[in-house]
Amino acid sequence: QVQLVESGGGLVQAGGSLRLSCAASGRTFSSYAMGWFRQAPGKEREFVAGISQGGGNTVYADSVKGRFTISRDNAKNTVYLQMNSLKPEDTAVYYCAADSMLTTRVRSYDYWGQGTQVTVSS
Repeated sequence: QVQLVESGGGLVQAGGSLRLSCAASGRTFSSYAMGWFRQAPGKEREFVAGISQGGGNTVYADSVKGRFTISRDNAKNTVYLQMNSLKPEDTAVYYCAADSMLTTRVRSYDYWGQGTQVTVSS
């Protein structure tokens, strides 16, 4: 099992940046692909970005390509989401999740954090 705790959310103006972190417990972090997801009020949870176990493969939702960057540090058991050029439509609760394989499918992920709120003001 792995337990995940997100941090780094907050309130930022449009055009600004935030970096989210997701700290994982357990010694098997490097065996998991990691994903970031978000859920806005009244909307379904959606995939944002994912990274493979070793960090060599990444995938992004079209809506964040070129603005967000996912990375991981297996020595620190942490995955990051650098978010630049933020827009009001990026406002959501952001979740990190772990899975045995890199996928964009929400239901595939086995372990989830509690989420961190990101609010982008116009």
